[in-house]
Amino acid sequence: HNLDGVPAGRSLGDVLRWKLLGGAAAAWPKQTQQDVVEPKLPERIGEGDVAATFVGHSTFLLQFAGGLNVLTDPVWSDRASPVSFAGPRRVRPPAVKFEDLPPIHVVMVSHGHYDHLDLTTLRRLEQAFAPRFITGLGNREFLRGHGLKHVEELDWWQSCPAGLAGEAAGWTVTFTPAQHWSARSFSKRNRTLWGGFWWQRGDAPGPRVYFAGDSGLGRNFALIRARMGAPDLAFLPIGAYEPRWFMQQQHMNPEEAVQAHLVLGAKQTLAMHFGTFQLTDEPMDEPAAALARSLQAHRVEAASFRVPKFGETFALRNANT
Repeated sequence: HNLDGVPAGRSLGDVLRWKLLGGAAAAWPKQTQQDVVEPKLPERIGEGDVAATFVGHSTFLLQFAGGLNVLTDPVWSDRASPVSFAGPRRVRPPAVKFEDLPPIHVVMVSHGHYDHLDLTTLRRLEQAFAPRFITGLGNREFLRGHGLKHVEELDWWQSCPAGLAGEAAGWTVTFTPAQHWSARSFSKRNRTLWGGFWWQRGDAPGPRVYFAGDSGLGRNFALIRARMGAPDLAFLPIGAYEPRWFMQQQHMNPEEAVQAHLVLGAKQTLAMHFGTFQLTDEPMDEPAAALARSLQAHRVEAASFRVPKFGETFALRNANT
């Protein structure tokens, strides 16, 4: 369930109303290289720094000091779908080739929707790196049943150590509330928990990093700020929001994402969940344009909430100062 009794997902009737009686979805290109750059992964991360490379949709490669490499909601598949021949297809390829990834130590899976939990990609990561997978309640049995060996599941506000040694030790991961829902089919809804992730390194130098997963605008952001503090680096979704009558409870639009950014007090926010899979009705370029308008309307410095290019690496330097 969600906080405050906000419904967790929409009914099949709502889906049919949207698809059969709603307006036409905007046309997206089948493929585009717009805003795609050649990735240049950093070789070394300084103490207290973090580098975030945008792969696409909600997938980022996070690199911390001590050689710690983390993936968020990794999807390298061509479609966000239970089948390979139908469903939303990527318009931009993954900006970092799978073969070019550094050793991956931890994988965060925010919830069970196909554009966030991609079994094909997770199994590839298991075979290549045998990382630790951290996710919400109810997903461990499912993921282990598909060959993933090291799976940690968390309830909201529950924490676990990242399980690393040496220079990369000391990191704690906390599962944070989100306003969303989960399903792999219409018959199995809301049996696994959705949420975001907060990374912090105790008393040692290291940035506070918050990955929101999918969320509508709710009091979860104020609760996170009150309980965890202001993040040095936040990742907030800005896309897949039209029509509003259908999407508002589960997906923020850019205006609401700016409000969440302000409530969190984030030092730096990067946008995600846009321009990769056409999941809803808005034009491909509209989330970034609407975000720029909303930042200006709220008199928020544009550099504090950036829309990364696909393949771009953003480096947050010395987050502790």
